[in-house]
Amino acid sequence: MLPKLLSLSIALAFSSSLALAANNQSTASVVSATASELTLEQVYRAKSYAGQAASQLHFSADGRYLAYLWNPFGENGSDLYLHDTLTGSTSRITSPTLMKSYDAPEDWLRFDKKALQKEQEESERQAKAEAHAAYLRGEKVDLSLWETAALAGIKQELADKKTKDATKKAMLAADAAKEKIAMAALGKTNKAEAGKADADKKDEKADKSSEDDKAKEIWELRDELKKKLVKERLKASDLYPGVENLAWAKKANELIFQYRGDLFRLQAATGKIARLTQTDKAERLIGYSAEDQGYLYMDDKRIYSANFENGDLRQLNRELIHPDDADKKYSIKETVLSEDRRWMAISAEAPDAVPEAGKPAPAAERQVEIMNYSERFASAKKVPREVSDDKRKVLASALYIRRVSENNADPKLQAPPVFSNEGGDVWFEMSKVSWAKDASRYTFSTWEREKQLLRIYVGKADENLKPTLVFEQRGDVGHEVVNVIAPRFTPDGKSLIAILDQNGYRQPYLIDSDAKDGKGKAQALLKGNFEAHHIIGFSPDSKTMLVLANRDDFAAMNAYSVKLADGSMTALGQAGDFHRNSAMAENGQQLVSVAGQWSKRPELQLIKLDTRARSVLTDSHDPQWKNIDLLRPARFSYANRHGDAIEAYVFKPANWQASDLRPAVVYTYGGPLNDRHIVETDSFQATAYLFGMYMAAKHGYVMVAVDPRGHSNYGRKFSDANWEQVGKPQTEDLQDLASYMQKNLGVDAQRIGLTGWSFGGFQTQYTMYTSPDTFAAGIAGAGPTEWENYNSWYSGRTIGKTERSKPTLRRYSLLPLTTGLKKPLMLVHGMQDPNVLYQDTVNVYRALLENGKEGLVDLFLDPDGEHGLDGVVKAKGRHKKYESFFLQHLGVAK
Repeated sequence: MLPKLLSLSIALAFSSSLALAANNQSTASVVSATASELTLEQVYRAKSYAGQAASQLHFSADGRYLAYLWNPFGENGSDLYLHDTLTGSTSRITSPTLMKSYDAPEDWLRFDKKALQKEQEESERQAKAEAHAAYLRGEKVDLSLWETAALAGIKQELADKKTKDATKKAMLAADAAKEKIAMAALGKTNKAEAGKADADKKDEKADKSSEDDKAKEIWELRDELKKKLVKERLKASDLYPGVENLAWAKKANELIFQYRGDLFRLQAATGKIARLTQTDKAERLIGYSAEDQGYLYMDDKRIYSANFENGDLRQLNRELIHPDDADKKYSIKETVLSEDRRWMAISAEAPDAVPEAGKPAPAAERQVEIMNYSERFASAKKVPREVSDDKRKVLASALYIRRVSENNADPKLQAPPVFSNEGGDVWFEMSKVSWAKDASRYTFSTWEREKQLLRIYVGKADENLKPTLVFEQRGDVGHEVVNVIAPRFTPDGKSLIAILDQNGYRQPYLIDSDAKDGKGKAQALLKGNFEAHHIIGFSPDSKTMLVLANRDDFAAMNAYSVKLADGSMTALGQAGDFHRNSAMAENGQQLVSVAGQWSKRPELQLIKLDTRARSVLTDSHDPQWKNIDLLRPARFSYANRHGDAIEAYVFKPANWQASDLRPAVVYTYGGPLNDRHIVETDSFQATAYLFGMYMAAKHGYVMVAVDPRGHSNYGRKFSDANWEQVGKPQTEDLQDLASYMQKNLGVDAQRIGLTGWSFGGFQTQYTMYTSPDTFAAGIAGAGPTEWENYNSWYSGRTIGKTERSKPTLRRYSLLPLTTGLKKPLMLVHGMQDPNVLYQDTVNVYRALLENGKEGLVDLFLDPDGEHGLDGVVKAKGRHKKYESFFLQHLGVAK
């Protein structure tokens, strides 16, 4: 019997008026499942259960209003919402219905058409997935129905086009006949030539008609369908985007928001909207002018100031001017304005020119070819890639400090840069400039990788005065540098705070901003071994700082109020919540965060800092999730051989007992990556969480996710464990985990599988090759097997020392280790992956074959997939393959 979804999809395949109804059937009506009934088609539904998270969180100057961008589950784009903290009411400011009036009708014809297409594609993909599952269960299902319906649609489109073309041709012929009669009346037509021409046209028309009347064969229709699918493939710009950015006034309760490159002004009390710009050129909002008398925006690099009253428009950051014989001719890269709009810091770069020709030099990065197999013959596209042994071409850079000129003021002679770097074959990074609130000072940091030299500078608001080096540190300072250090002043401008990890954990430090020659001291503001590298804000009196930290739980990230005088901390959110995307009211009375955990998915939470009262402002996710939310993971930690606590979680089946001998699978990542790891209380990661829940509920497996040494957010000891011994500490921790599981989790030691993605794909292979008796089977997804070919920004920070002259990271290649494989291994990769190149998997596969491992290794490829696949292989298909592989090699639970 055909599933209802299948018949619906076929009936609606080319009916745009009912496509939305089909989608509602396919994504909303998920029947509550028992463990035995749960399917991968339900878990990895075509339309995700997760909704969008609120973004662009901003309080009004007085803290009364909170503005944010968000939309409920299933809606496209992010609209503007306004929450009144005084009344507790929330208003939706923008919507497709409202914003449609500001756009060209043609834009909305496209938005509506493409939204319908998106819903229809999701509906059909879900219906196909369920039909295929039914077919494999032995049910009678005609899997050709979708193609039949699609080809019928193509046939009709071709027929309609033929009719349209014939009508157009007839009209042209009629016009030509009229012209002929008119010309004949003037006696200018040679009758013999006209007759011959008519005969030729008739013969040509007859031949063409005969050709057009031939019915296209099915393979021709399939070619036409393929062309149509490529032509109509959805792009981000096809759908209603909603609001892109917003900024509150400095004093008044009004804001400006950015929509599709134009700017709009909103009065918070009345909800009145006024359009400020209407151009074909995209304006990017910066904010209000100092006294709210106008607003600032930019196009590419230029910043403009516009006045509300008189419409005056002027450019603030005129381009840099250089004499013809200047050694370096800098051009603006970025401009940072002070809060009072009186000063700006201009970051500039000098183009790398070839002296002989005066033309720009070729890009520093090599160009790597990626093959595309979707056409009749394979073709290649090139993507830039800088690897560790490439000679670098860092552009010379300079920093200019410039006073914002008054209206109609005469231009001044351009002051020289206050700071510069020669660039070249070096690794030099500079943070964004940060101004003090009163614009009296500014600060920034630099990092030189080869010298292992970190510096923090403080400058005065003076066009000619060079900044002072206040802090200098040599040696390893962690794999994330200037983007994390981010020095900034407290609101009173008296204290300079930066994120350092001098005690082994990334935390805020007080820097002596009056020091000279880099002799300033760094004083830790917090006490304890935990990560706290995100500062949310400060109280107006600069006595209190709000940070996100994992002080009480490495798997969570709570918001804390910190007294700067003594470092005492008070937790503001609920225990176990992971806070992301947080903002603080300027009056220091309220905090807003997107926060949640496994038991309650993340939502936008507003917290009153004096009472800790908490209110939830959004409802983002599909309530149908509850119908498949059968199991929750249990957290645990174990001590590795070095005494480190290793965090993990486990899904246990309903009838689990400690004495069981069940098959199990471990999911790992293992590498440092900003502030992310796997064991996070709000993460429903596709394999670690969703597949873990499914295999435990459906097949009785014990499913574990683990953060071995190597991960970020556990301190320097973990994130640096990988350095010059990549894979080794992680493997030790995985070996210790396998022993722990056998003793404590009711697991058969001979039936434990291992899997991971990206760095986890590398780690899975490394462990399967070097510790071949620990795991019984492994699946390695998109793993970098040859680190010398990976992006140098990552490998040079996290893998080992590099040299420009030779690929020294080859010493960490997996290829020589493949001789150690003893157990089944499946390699998974997207063949168009621009991140970890597909060649990494091809080369390790070749090495495995050369070493006689053909009976152990499988290859699962997505011809159109990139780093996360998602070409022809979607999440359901990938995990269907995982399920089959592990059941085959680890067996069923007894």
